[in-house]
Amino acid sequence: MAKNLEISALLDYYGMLLTDKQRETVEYYYDDDLSLGEIAENTGISRQGVRDSIKRSETILLEAEEKLGLMKKSERLKNSLEQIRRNIDIIDGKNMKIYRSDIINESIKKILKELDKLDEIIMN
Repeated sequence: MAKNLEISALLDYYGMLLTDKQRETVEYYYDDDLSLGEIAENTGISRQGVRDSIKRSETILLEAEEKLGLMKKSERLKNSLEQIRRNIDIIDGKNMKIYRSDIINESIKKILKELDKLDEIIMN
């Protein structure tokens, strides 16, 4: 079973869909990088039980993303916000060199403040 970073990321979005035991097992495997044997020892579940739990959890997480697409939407939103920031930098540069407009400068500050709020929402 090859480790997949996507599962670790999906756990952040959809971990609440798993039971506490499933979430713990997946965290041990993906986040803590424990082997199936180590997880079995820590949880008191057989090695095969750990493997089955991880596989079942992966299926739940992948199906949730397929249906809801929260991680994909979040990535698209992050990319769009970064593009907006790059364009603001261009406008700011032009303003500083050519126009020197206080109105543009204040507008840029307001836009950046709102982008920071959006970044905070996305990260939480």
